[in-house]
Amino acid sequence: MTTNQPATLGVLLAGGLARRMGGGDKPMRTIGGRTILDRVIERLKPQCDDMILNANGDPARFATFGLPVVADTVEGFVGPLGGVLTALEWTATNKPGIEWVLSTATDCPFLPRDLVERLQAARIAENAQLAVASSGGQTHPVIGLWNVSLRDELRHALVVEDMRKIDRWTARYRLATVEWPDTPIDPFFNANTVDDIAAAEELAKGDT
Repeated sequence: MTTNQPATLGVLLAGGLARRMGGGDKPMRTIGGRTILDRVIERLKPQCDDMILNANGDPARFATFGLPVVADTVEGFVGPLGGVLTALEWTATNKPGIEWVLSTATDCPFLPRDLVERLQAARIAENAQLAVASSGGQTHPVIGLWNVSLRDELRHALVVEDMRKIDRWTARYRLATVEWPDTPIDPFFNANTVDDIAAAEELAKGDT
């Protein structure tokens, strides 16, 4: 973690249903002999002041990772925004000294090691309220930086307005977008399918 950046809590969003892999927990798939979740934690832990895992169902299946497992506070599998809201509310209650939450998918085994640092720097430089990652000209709205003070507005959008798409929500705020190169490895490569896992196995051989 960079000591001169604002305190940031990382939330690993593992609430997806993994339909394209036939169900189950995508982050528990292995690449190069390690689970994707282990790879995500290894990359983000040095960048965050604390971390939690957002997942529904039996939390015991994640016990070996040593992170608090927090279920969605809005029922019905409302998507990644539900996980972000859960993290904002959890942080306000349990870590009141932290104002920023970094959300990320748990199917991205090659996340950049400067993710939090660059998102925070861009947010500050642009006087933005939120920041999201981008690579290869494609925005990755699930991988973003959120202010805890927006939790009530987000809850209203989810529960009252039935909003589900992250980019609809972020369009309401000053948003900084930070671009990463997508070669030789796209740091936001996500393992959504069995074929993606096979591709990730090859990419992992050159990953550092």
